[in-house]
Amino acid sequence: MAQTEKIPESAKGKKYIKEKPKSGGFGLADLLFPQFFIPVKGINWISSKLYEMAEKDVTDVSVIQQQLLELQMRYELEEISDEEYDRQEKLLLDRLEAIRKYEREKEEGS
Repeated sequence: MAQTEKIPESAKGKKYIKEKPKSGGFGLADLLFPQFFIPVKGINWISSKLYEMAEKDVTDVSVIQQQLLELQMRYELEEISDEEYDRQEKLLLDRLEAIRKYEREKEEGS
């Protein structure tokens, strides 16, 4: 059952806006139990930064482009066979396409 709030008589007919509590930062629980809540927030912050860094490393297109150039150079110097070149090129191009697809989906979701 929803709890209703009484509007004071002086506010009737006027816009009555109840402020929402601010989220984030430190709350009462953080002040009462800092030994538990502050480390948890620190771990959450660190894990979010690690996720951002890993995502950036995994989705870096320039790394795959560099690997494609190195592969082509090894092929032209006859260090690898035609079959090996085709196999590695296909893997790198598939990764490149997957990154571009991921970036498109991320932009559409935002």
